[in-house]
Amino acid sequence: MTEASGVRAEAEADRQAVHFSAPYTLAVDAMGGDNAPGIVLAGLDTTAIRHPEIRVLLIGDEKVLNASLGSYPHLSKICTVRHAPDSIPMEMKPTAALRVKGSSMRIAMEAVASGEARGVVSAGNSGAMLALAKIIVKALPGISRPAMAAVQPSARGDVVMLDLGANIVCDARNLVEFAIMGEAFAQAALSLKAPSIGLLNVGSEELKGDERLKQAAERLRDSVLSDRFHGFVEGHDITAGVTDVVVTDGFTGNVALKTGEGALKLAFGLLRDVFQTNWLTRLGYLLVRPGLRRMKEWIDPSRYNGAVFVGLNGVVVKSHGGADAEGFASAVDVAIDAVENNLNDKIRHRLDQLGMLGHAGESKEQE
Repeated sequence: MTEASGVRAEAEADRQAVHFSAPYTLAVDAMGGDNAPGIVLAGLDTTAIRHPEIRVLLIGDEKVLNASLGSYPHLSKICTVRHAPDSIPMEMKPTAALRVKGSSMRIAMEAVASGEARGVVSAGNSGAMLALAKIIVKALPGISRPAMAAVQPSARGDVVMLDLGANIVCDARNLVEFAIMGEAFAQAALSLKAPSIGLLNVGSEELKGDERLKQAAERLRDSVLSDRFHGFVEGHDITAGVTDVVVTDGFTGNVALKTGEGALKLAFGLLRDVFQTNWLTRLGYLLVRPGLRRMKEWIDPSRYNGAVFVGLNGVVVKSHGGADAEGFASAVDVAIDAVENNLNDKIRHRLDQLGMLGHAGESKEQE
């Protein structure tokens, strides 16, 4: 067993060892995503098999959902349908989405805000989702801007990266908040007791980078996170797994994420072309196919589906709009991990230690 697979196996064992004494509810936007509600229902049926103890508040067109539930016997046992007359199109602007009072996404958010549900999962419009989450679920006291965090593969195991696009422009305080939230997310999602934290920069030297990065690094070195703070990391350090958490602004993080996804597609495309060159390369493919399958499973996008808007008064998980059923089930798994490992309590604890609880600063929100 490799080091990376060993880390993942230990994390999975720790996750399965955690059980709440009573069932809790997740609100699911059944109408969000490119292939809703079919993919959502199929993914939740898998969830019901993995986690029969949870409850699902399934929100969307009542007639459509009730007519389809008969095909998903496992899901039928754990879900309650709530009607939503509207849905939010993928291309709708966030400001317009806020005015759709009867959308499935909004009603799901309201279930979390009222305490009826512990978290929400949607594959819908990400801009609308963030806007609704800020207005309805609201940020934790002490957090000026929620961030989008997700797990990515690396040579040493899984890595948490944030922000991935929620905040295009950030100041030093925002980056410190992201470090706090990233540490808590790594503890919840990866079962790491003491995750290391790095600030993404153009170089690892202390003199590199702009003033906000230098200020954020100085604050982290002088805080209770000093023993976790590795310092600056570069782009290639993300896939090398130099730190467990990589912190950056949303612009840089989103570019890095999409670049990594493109590099993986290019690598597999080149491999496919090489192995189709002639009969000798096809024979070589047969010899290495088991290893390639393991590698593909390790970096399978569906396994890493599910980004969390961290820093909110509830668990809010965004699934990729084009995810398949297994990918959507993975996003629900992310929500379950965040709830069962008390993600928000960990963030509140760190904010309190840093004297930031209830003081969100003067940063202005970006639309």
